Amino acid sequence: MTTAIKLIDLKKKFGDTFITKGVNLNIPAGKMTIILGRSGEGKSVLLKQIIGLLKPTSGSIIVDGVDLTTLNDYELDQQFAKFGYVFQFAALLDSLTVFENIGITLLESGINRDVVLPLVKEKLNMVNLSLDTLNKYPSELSGGMRKRVGLARTLITNPKIILYDEPTTGLDPITSRVIHELMYSMQNKLQVTSLMITHDVESFQYADHIALLHEGVIKYFGDAKTIWESDNPYIYQFIRGLAQGPIQTDSTYFKK
Repeated sequence: MTTAIKLIDLKKKFGDTFITKGVNLNIPAGKMTIILGRSGEGKSVLLKQIIGLLKPTSGSIIVDGVDLTTLNDYELDQQFAKFGYVFQFAALLDSLTVFENIGITLLESGINRDVVLPLVKEKLNMVNLSLDTLNKYPSELSGGMRKRVGLARTLITNPKIILYDEPTTGLDPITSRVIHELMYSMQNKLQVTSLMITHDVESFQYADHIALLHEGVIKYFGDAKTIWESDNPYIYQFIRGLAQGPIQTDSTYFKK
């Protein structure tokens, strides 16, 4: 199994507090890996270190054999061209149309709109949005449609690695399933390396591998298809939502 991203003893400190406390994880190439974890565990902090939005306090992030923590800004820009990032709330620009939101990276690089348009249409088709959305603004779209536009914007540069930051946050269960199935379909078609962080246990049925982040370290990594059979106490408790186990809960709440 080829590794696309290798995290070695990755740590991130804010003030005197370590959020990432020594993450070690091999993320397989061409597969969908999901990192589960409770709210506030630092999943987004971990993802932002990988994409370069946050600089690690220590440790290594190795992508295609290159340690990103040792590179200068120019070298990092070259490496990050491989990445696509799907923000938690799509992060669309309200003043821009769907066409402009999806094509913004290409448009800002000076590529003519007539050249960008067919590329945007192609990505719209990939995320199952009709062409009549091209000239609409984010305020005219549903939550699920905005998520799709955010995904299409990520795909416009044909990334080798896609990072998803809780892509179904704020969506109802039906729309969440539609988004998950769309990502699953694209994963099978494009064979990119995908890494998703979430606390939604429903998402792992669409993954190849599952990792569990707890208290700043990885407590479990395994095959998504056999996750329900695992006797790892952390993942056993988490996916079943149990009050008792190694993951501490508010016992007062559960006694009510």
